[in-house]
Amino acid sequence: MPINTALLSRVCEAPGAPGFEKEIRKLVLAEIDALADEISVDNMGNVIALKKGKSSAKKTMAAAHMDEIGFIVTHVDDKGFVRFNPLGGFDPKTLTSQRVIIHGREDIMGVMGSKPIHIMQPDERNKAAQLKDFFIDTGLTKKELDKLVAVGDCVTRYSPLIELGPCVNVKSLDNRACVFLLIETLRELKKSKRKPAYDFYAVFTVQEEVGLRGAQASALLVQPDFSFGLDTTIAYDVPGSTPQEQCTALGKGVAIKLMDSSVICDYRMIEFMKSTAKKHKLLWQPEILAAGGTDTASLQRMVPGGSIAGAVSIPTRHIHQPIETCNKDDLKAGILLLAACVCEIDKHDWSF
Repeated sequence: MPINTALLSRVCEAPGAPGFEKEIRKLVLAEIDALADEISVDNMGNVIALKKGKSSAKKTMAAAHMDEIGFIVTHVDDKGFVRFNPLGGFDPKTLTSQRVIIHGREDIMGVMGSKPIHIMQPDERNKAAQLKDFFIDTGLTKKELDKLVAVGDCVTRYSPLIELGPCVNVKSLDNRACVFLLIETLRELKKSKRKPAYDFYAVFTVQEEVGLRGAQASALLVQPDFSFGLDTTIAYDVPGSTPQEQCTALGKGVAIKLMDSSVICDYRMIEFMKSTAKKHKLLWQPEILAAGGTDTASLQRMVPGGSIAGAVSIPTRHIHQPIETCNKDDLKAGILLLAACVCEIDKHDWSF
């Protein structure tokens, strides 16, 4: 099963900052139109696709968030420079000179600017960059910008997809990699003519980057018995890292989450996912993420009595930077693992 790089590119490059997921939602809806039995959009903007299973006795849910870290316009000064607040977590040093798109009355390209090092005082050069130090330069005057941009417009990063050997490099693989994974899981189920064991809810959530908000609402609506968070995780397999810091590595397989700062995955689900990967000869690796959380936490908690929760994670380098990198084989393993899990979840012993 080759990875559809053209679709992955469109999914990653579509804009969709938290609260502004309109364009990526349109793309998702178009792609899954023929892949699910029922499709709806809730009041928050979550896309909920139902693939009917062999049984409706229980429900399985998988969630991938559509939103990407971005910005919101807060001010345009007299010279036409745009100020902003972040939507999601940013390391300020990654902003220097990156290209962005302001989504106003029309899309406007800009570049993140800050004080050049040549005119910094010695004490300024040794200070860590702050978000307040940056502005967006569009090359337009205040008068020109006022016709196109307003306070409250969202801003996303600009970085088209390129291939690096067996890897892809592009903005917003967090978490468009798993939006792609969930679309392709639905496609794999249709292609293979396999039915999920139980009714399967494939949910594309909103506003994860600002507090797992869409997953909370959709989990309350679906109330799954079993749930899978789908997200990227840190691959710190680069020069300067130590083995205990790596978390995961590219090309070593899909990651099965054990825990992060927001969730401890159900040990029964972990064992089920491990045994399923082994059965289907899928390369996998364990994931323990010291900091950061995913929709998995909401899926586990926002159900009366909780759900039996686990997570499929895609190892990713350079997370929350202008570009991110993941391995296509890891993505493929993630698609096949999720598809197998939702079809075979009734075969496992779920007793304590």
